Amino acid sequence: MKFVLLKSHGGNYMVVVENIAWLRTDADGQTKVGMVGGLPLLVAGTIEETAATILAG
Repeated sequence: MKFVLLKSHGGNYMVVVENIAWLRTDADGQTKVGMVGGLPLLVAGTIEETAATILAG
């Protein structure tokens, strides 16, 4: 199981990479991260920055 750290304005998330279903651009330079079987997470950073963090994680 591989985890990745995603930073958020409200607190950080440690997410299992295999549970990430999709990414969507949101307001104010943030990104929504769709989770398999759960609600999306709102994280800090653009969609490109978030994707790079996930791929590098």
